[in-house]
Amino acid sequence: MCTKKILTAIAAALLCFAAPAQTEPVKFAFLADVHLCIDSPRIGNLERCIADINAQDDIQFVLFGGDITEFGADDEIALAKEVMDHLNKPYYVVAGNHDAKWSESGCNTFAKVFGYEQFDFEAGGIKFIGCSSGPNMRMAPALMPHECLVWLDSLATAVPRDKKVFFVNHYPQDTSVLNYFQVINSLKKTNIQLLIGGHWHSNRALNYDGVPGILGRSPDRGKEIGYNIMTIEDGLFSVREKVIVDSDGNAVSRLGEPWYSLALKNEPQYTPQEPTEENPYCLPEDFPWMKFDVNKKYGNVTGLWRNQEANDIGSGAAKSGRYILYTNTQGVVKAIAARNGEPIWEYATDGKVFSTPAISDGRVVVGSTDGNIYCLSLRRGFLLWKYKCEKSVLAAPVIQNGTVYVGSSDHKFRAINLRSGELLWSFDDVKGFVECRPFIDNEQVVFGDWANTLYSLDPKSGELQWKWSTRGSRMLSPAATYPVKANGKIFFCTPERKTYAIDAKTGKLVWESKGGRESVGISTDGGAIFVKTMFGTVQSYLTRGNKCRKLWEVTLPGMGYEIAPTASVCTESHGRQIVFVPTDKGNIFCLDASDGSVLWVHKVSVALINSIEPLPSDKLLVSTMDGVVTMLKY
Repeated sequence: MCTKKILTAIAAALLCFAAPAQTEPVKFAFLADVHLCIDSPRIGNLERCIADINAQDDIQFVLFGGDITEFGADDEIALAKEVMDHLNKPYYVVAGNHDAKWSESGCNTFAKVFGYEQFDFEAGGIKFIGCSSGPNMRMAPALMPHECLVWLDSLATAVPRDKKVFFVNHYPQDTSVLNYFQVINSLKKTNIQLLIGGHWHSNRALNYDGVPGILGRSPDRGKEIGYNIMTIEDGLFSVREKVIVDSDGNAVSRLGEPWYSLALKNEPQYTPQEPTEENPYCLPEDFPWMKFDVNKKYGNVTGLWRNQEANDIGSGAAKSGRYILYTNTQGVVKAIAARNGEPIWEYATDGKVFSTPAISDGRVVVGSTDGNIYCLSLRRGFLLWKYKCEKSVLAAPVIQNGTVYVGSSDHKFRAINLRSGELLWSFDDVKGFVECRPFIDNEQVVFGDWANTLYSLDPKSGELQWKWSTRGSRMLSPAATYPVKANGKIFFCTPERKTYAIDAKTGKLVWESKGGRESVGISTDGGAIFVKTMFGTVQSYLTRGNKCRKLWEVTLPGMGYEIAPTASVCTESHGRQIVFVPTDKGNIFCLDASDGSVLWVHKVSVALINSIEPLPSDKLLVSTMDGVVTMLKY
C-alpha cells in the first residue's frame, strides 16, 4: 500500500508539473486610433465607449493601442488623459505615430502625463507587454524605437519560457515597421500568443511569420461607435465587437458574435533567429528592402568605425576639429573622437533631444525637450549657459556671426548671443511649433512651422519680412524641410508633394513643381537643387531664372517608397560634384550631380538616415535613427 501511495503521489506531482496552471478568466476592452483633438466629436464618441465599458463590472482593464491624439499636441494629450480617467478600472496605453511624429514636446508630454512609455503586467497568469511604436519626430515608415527594442528584448529574455505573452503595439508588425523582424525575433524568445494593434482603423486578423496578430477598430465608424471586448477563458482567446448606435435619441449597444478566436498554446511554438557575422540584424530571407549585401557589391565604401547607442538618435551628427557631437533620445549630448569614435565627454539634459548640435568658437549649442537651450564647452562638455524657453526646443540651432538662431515649441523664434547667452531678440508670432534648421545669411532667416507657414525674418532685428503659407491640413506644413537659397530664391519642399521656388525678398511664388516631399539639397556652386520624391526618384532643378527647369530625374533601384525629410548633400570629389542621397531605410546613394547616374550605394542601417556630413579625404559622417553613428570612407 505504501509503495502504491508513493507511486500515486509521484504520478500526481508529475501531472501537476506537466499540466499548465489553471488561470482565472480575463476580460478586457481594446480601443485604438481615438485621434482626439480639441472641439472634435470624437471626444463624445470616446466618452460613450467609456460609459459603456464602465457599466460592465466583469471588464477588468482597458488597453489603448496608439494614436490617442490627432497631432500629439500637449493640449490633446491632456484632453485624452482627462477623458480616459473617467474609466472606473485600470487602463494601459501605448503611443502611435500621430502621438509621436507631430509631438510639440518631443514625446515628453506623453510620457509625463501617462507616466510611462512601456508597460508590462499580469492578468490571469498571462503577461501583457506594450510599448510605443515610433517613429519619434521624424517622418519615416514605422520604426520601433531602439530603446523599446532593447527593453523588449531584455524583458523577453527574463520572462519564463512557458509564460503566455500578449504584445500590444500600435502598428501591425509586418513590413509596415522597418525593424519588424527584430520585434518578432525578440517575441519568439517567449511563449508569445498574440500581437494586438491598431493603425488600420478596422478589425483584421493577420499573421506575422507564424505568430498570430489582430488589429482593432477605431471608435469612430460613421454612426456606429464601438470598440472590442476580448476574453481569455479555458485556454481560448476570443474577440467580440461592441457597437453603440443611436436609436430614437438613445444610445443602444449590442455585442456581436466572436469575429476572431485563438486556442492558446501551453508550450513555446517559436525559435528565435540567432545573429551571425553575415547577418547581424537577423534579416529574414524575404526582407523587402535593400539588404546589406549591397555593401559587398560596392566595396569601395568602407566603415572606419561605428557606434551603436542603446537609444534612438533623432538628430544629426556634427564635426569640429577632433570632436564629433551628437545627441540621443535619452537626453544626452555626446562628444566622441573623430579619429576612432571613442567617447570624450557627455552631458545629460532633462529631456529627450532631437536637436542637431551647432558648433562655433569652441562652443556647442543644442536644444532639449526639457525647454532649455544649452551652451557647452566643446573641449570639456561643461555648461557655459542655458536659456529657458516656455516649451520644448526641438529645432536645430544655427550659429552665425556670434549669434545663435533657433526656433522652439512655444511659438517663438529667438536670436541669442553665443558668448553670454543673452537674448538679442525674439519673434513671438510663430503660429505652430518649430522643428527645422533655419536657413540664414546676412539678409534673412527662413524657417517653417507646423501651422502651414514659412517665415522670413531680419537677422539683426527679428522683424518679419514676409510669410508664405500652404493650405489645408497642418500636416502639409513646410516644417520639416530645411530651406536653401540660391539666385535670389528660397527653395523647399512640403508634404503636399511639391517643390517650391519663392522670391527671397518678397516671399512671392516664382514656380512650383510636382514631386518632392520635405527633402531638398543644393549643389556646392548653388546652381542646382536636388529633391527626393516619395516614389523612388531624385529630381534636379536649375536655380537660376524664373521658370521651372528640370535638369534630370532618375529612378534609384532599390530606393522604393521614400518619405525621409533628410536633405541630400553635395560635395566636390576628384574634380566633380557628387550628391549623397539619404533614405528612410538606412541606405545612401551616391550620384553624379551632373546627370544623376549612380556611383555607389551603401547600407548603414535599417532605419532613417538622420544626417550625412561630407568631410575631407573622402569621408562621411552619418547618423541613423536607430542609434548608429559611423564614419565611412569612400
